[in-house]
Formats: sequence, structure tokens, C-alpha cells
Amino acid sequence: AVELAEGGKGTVTVINVGDASTDATIRKALAIGADNAVRINAIPRDAWFVANQIANYAKDNAFDLILTGRESIDYNGAQIGAIVAELLNIPSVSIAKKVDIAADSVSIEREIEGGKEVVTSKLPIVIGTAEGVAEPKIPNMRGIMSARTKPLDVLEPSAVDTLSHIVNYETPAPRGTVKLVDAAEVEKLVSLLHDEAKVI
Repeated sequence: AVELAEGGKGTVTVINVGDASTDATIRKALAIGADNAVRINAIPRDAWFVANQIANYAKDNAFDLILTGRESIDYNGAQIGAIVAELLNIPSVSIAKKVDIAADSVSIEREIEGGKEVVTSKLPIVIGTAEGVAEPKIPNMRGIMSARTKPLDVLEPSAVDTLSHIVNYETPAPRGTVKLVDAAEVEKLVSLLHDEAKVI
């Protein structure tokens, strides 16, 4: 977002749904070039809840472009961008590897199996970005200092019904050990298959 706004007349607003523990991350975004930030003071419950908070804020602010990640690092749902676009009744494109803005339109290069696809659209639009869409930025001292004075507004969340509930998380069962047997060691292989694997 910062790269797209550089050299133009655009501004970058960071929108986060979370509690005060996320403020340091938001300040880092301000340090690398975002102009202002908004934190919706709520614990994310599911994609529907988060998307509604973002969409409700966006309805009152004329954003031309809303960028989201491909998926969140906590729920990995990859749903928020599409839900925001649906709530705002604007287009949505996911897995964008490259974004170019010209006047009131945008060109998006996205990943597809076995190749790439180029999509054009009028603004406003929601774009879900893929890894590698921009070079990671490291804030310099000037950016860190300026981030302290940039606005970070904290707003109370909109009332939104939760449509889904996460019941359980499970990690995969640990993988078994692997034994490598040289092709010449036929007797050892037969012994392992018979005595340990119990398959012969």
C-alpha cells in the first residue's frame, strides 16, 4: 500500500481489528510509511465479524483500494477480503502478485495454477495480496520517530452477530520414524518388514 501511494496523492490508512496488544505492530506499519491507523477495539472472533468491522468503517470513508493479506496468521481462513467486498458491493480479486493503479482503474497480476492471470477493474476494489507482492520494508529511525506522532484512532466495534464458532484446533499426529535400507541389504529389509512393520 505504501509503495502504491508513494509519488501520488494517495494516503494509506491501516485498519486493524484487535486489542491493545496489536498497537506495536500498527506503529510499525506507521513507521514504514502509512499515514494513519484505526484499531477496532475487539478480539477477532471469526472472518465474518472482522470483515464487518472493516466494511462498516470503510462505508464512512471513501477508500479507492482496500488491501488485505492472503490469509490471517491466526485463523488462515482467506475469507475476509471477499466478505468485505461483498458487504461493500465492490469487486474483489485475490492472490495478487502485482498491482498497478492508473487514474480510476487498476491492473492486477494474480497467481493461477500453471501460470498467471491479468485482471483489470475500476476502483474501488478489494485486493487480497500474495506473498512477494512488495519488498519487505524495515523502518528507519526517522520513520520510527514519526510513527509516534501519527494518529492511531481506537474505535469501539459495531454490533455483529457471530455466524460461526471455532470448536477445536488439532495438530497433525507426529510422523513416524523412517529407516533407510541399502538396496543390497535384502535380508535386513525383509526382517524390518516382517518384524517391525508387520506387513509380511
